[in-house]
Amino acid sequence: MTLLCVENLSKTYASADGPFAVLRGVSLTLGPGESLALTGESGSGKSTLLHLIGGLDRADAGRIMLDGQDIARLDDAGRAALRRGTVGVVFQQFNLIPSLKIADNIAFQARLAGRYDPAWCATLADRMGLADHLRKYPEHLSGGQQQRVAIARTLAPRPKLVLADEPTGNLDETTAATVMALLLELVAETGAGLLMVTHSQVLAARLQRRLHLRAGQLA
Repeated sequence: MTLLCVENLSKTYASADGPFAVLRGVSLTLGPGESLALTGESGSGKSTLLHLIGGLDRADAGRIMLDGQDIARLDDAGRAALRRGTVGVVFQQFNLIPSLKIADNIAFQARLAGRYDPAWCATLADRMGLADHLRKYPEHLSGGQQQRVAIARTLAPRPKLVLADEPTGNLDETTAATVMALLLELVAETGAGLLMVTHSQVLAARLQRRLHLRAGQLA
């Protein structure tokens, strides 16, 4: 069974020097419960690919089939619904809501998706080592703790696909290894597919498959 199928995807942006092809005919597949690392230099198109798969932008050509849906055929509301329930995104910059306590940050995405499960949120908080911090605000947590909150928030609605864009890029090596281990462990338990962008060959080696993007094409 295929969860994600990307076929001949292309994306071009306007630049001061004229059109710039960020992606040039990229194709890949990902099954449920499978993990895939996407590596490549800065500007190779990694984050653009993740944004297209997550419905945050539209491709110029090609097709993205996710859980049986053609993303190109979805309107803005449909793509927003996809991001609420089917796809979870972990960003490098955490993107926590500063005015919400940690417990509410974790529950936020699940509430939006109509899938709030207090027991599952409590389990995520416990597994992420956050049980003693639920009444605090994000500013009172370290970077590693904030990224754990972001991962717990992403997994709270039990998405079928998790997209992670340099999820440990702002963390020191030791903290990154710990956070990465937790991410892989919990994603595996939920049965979700994981597509992760990373510069780290060490982190990439921990996933089941690896692909390398170079100048907008898979090498």
